[in-house]
Amino acid sequence: MIFAPVIRHSAYLPGLRITDRQLERFLGQTLQQAPARRGEQPARFEQTEQDFTLELDVPGLSREQLQVELGSNTVRIDSVADAPRRYQAAYELPQDLDPSTSSARLENGVLTLKLGKKAPVTLHTRLNID
Repeated sequence: MIFAPVIRHSAYLPGLRITDRQLERFLGQTLQQAPARRGEQPARFEQTEQDFTLELDVPGLSREQLQVELGSNTVRIDSVADAPRRYQAAYELPQDLDPSTSSARLENGVLTLKLGKKAPVTLHTRLNID
């Protein structure tokens, strides 16, 4: 039989917690810087009371080679199978989208999506007091 010493002393716990925090900080910084390091531009995002505006760089792709799909609060952008380069992205937005007021425009390799917000439905009804 082999016995290994087990250290059960609270003096060693703060060192482990510091190491965990350092690892979390390192991973957070690495993941935030990953798109810039790979040469990709992150999406530019703006929000107004009526809509969301999302700008994406998609050089080398034409209107026919891109597909934009709207979900309730998601937007998904894909290139078609025979496109010269592969592009795939999906974004989740904080509010439901209205497809009737949304539009997409592609100019000079920049895809601009104007995504209309759906008006929130209120379940509250005011009653008149007699």
